[in-house]
Amino acid sequence: MADRVVVIISTSEVEKARTGMMYAVNAVLKNWLEDVKLIFFGPAQELILEDVIMKDFLIQFQEAGGNTTSCKFIADRDEIDKKTVSLGINVEYVGSMISDLIKEGYVPMIW
Repeated sequence: MADRVVVIISTSEVEKARTGMMYAVNAVLKNWLEDVKLIFFGPAQELILEDVIMKDFLIQFQEAGGNTTSCKFIADRDEIDKKTVSLGINVEYVGSMISDLIKEGYVPMIW
């Protein structure tokens, strides 16, 4: 049974992104799983900078000990790397990271 998940928020649709964030927060706070990783990828990288509710979920996730990562390629391309880092989000290339997590047995949940 898988007890590790990588939650990938990539949608530009705010309601879907919020749902994924809510799951990630609750999975950490309520110890549903051993490990929960949270990655922002694509259009969601702009949403996390703009949406107050998503920022609130981000703070809850981080305060519960969760680490977050955002795609460096997209952050650099869209010139949002400094804003992203200011929210406490790591900015790294995520393509190989996601592949490695899957190989390690993390279940990907994509929102």
